[in-house]
Amino acid sequence: MDANTNLNDRRLADAWAELHNFAVEGNPLERDSYRLAFADPEFMLRRETRGIRFQLELLKPDLEMAEQGVESTVVVYGSARMLAPEDAQKQLDEAIASGDEERIRRGELAVKNSYYYDQARLFARIVAEFSQPRAQKDRIYICTGGGPGIMEAANRGAHEVGALNVGLNITLPHEQSGNKYISPSLCFKFHYFALRKMHFLMRAKALVAFPGGFGTLDELFEVLTLVQTGKAKALPIILFGSEFWKKLINFDALVEQGTISANDLKLFTYVDDPAEAWKQIKDFYKL
Repeated sequence: MDANTNLNDRRLADAWAELHNFAVEGNPLERDSYRLAFADPEFMLRRETRGIRFQLELLKPDLEMAEQGVESTVVVYGSARMLAPEDAQKQLDEAIASGDEERIRRGELAVKNSYYYDQARLFARIVAEFSQPRAQKDRIYICTGGGPGIMEAANRGAHEVGALNVGLNITLPHEQSGNKYISPSLCFKFHYFALRKMHFLMRAKALVAFPGGFGTLDELFEVLTLVQTGKAKALPIILFGSEFWKKLINFDALVEQGTISANDLKLFTYVDDPAEAWKQIKDFYKL
């Protein structure tokens, strides 16, 4: 019998310890029926236990972020394909050396798009520099999808000034891992896009969407829909790169067609400067 009489100790058996006790050498738990349910990967990955996995994927990052005081975030969306300027220039130089016209075209596009990488990096740095001197409860943390491209740039900007920052990574068939600038204790991996997107919004005080593809559009329109329908409170939704966004999406056409109201155009703002993006957020919250 356990003789520990410490009032603050938990009295129920520790599940993690129990798991290890049953996994000692000579007792390999070959039979699925005898495994502890939560230690049986085949059982946990069954179709019928999907709801449990939803709960776990919601709970784990929530607990970790709460323990580290992460309550307010600025979420940065954007393409995973945009390179840092130095990497883009290297790609172009190699393309020119090869003489391949298609490679040169792609290299020139990479150099052009690297502008947005730099802008996302600068924006995140501005947010982090504002937040760092403040009490923990008043800090605003940069949060991204944790991958390369614009996501890496934003994590990098916060990292460079010593600020904790969040990465919500997703497992993909071609395996994406978290970029090296995410704070290790705030780097999370998701299986379900839906749970990942929910975590983006649970602490979001603003969202900044840089140019991106299907993933960025998916994330952006989910936020717009939630705010439009009143399922989420209004918050700054900023489209960085007015030329890109106005060329890509004709929101006025939706008003003309009657599928959205003219008032819905006030849900978001176009900006072209990192300082202006931050000013929009500061003015909204009167910081």
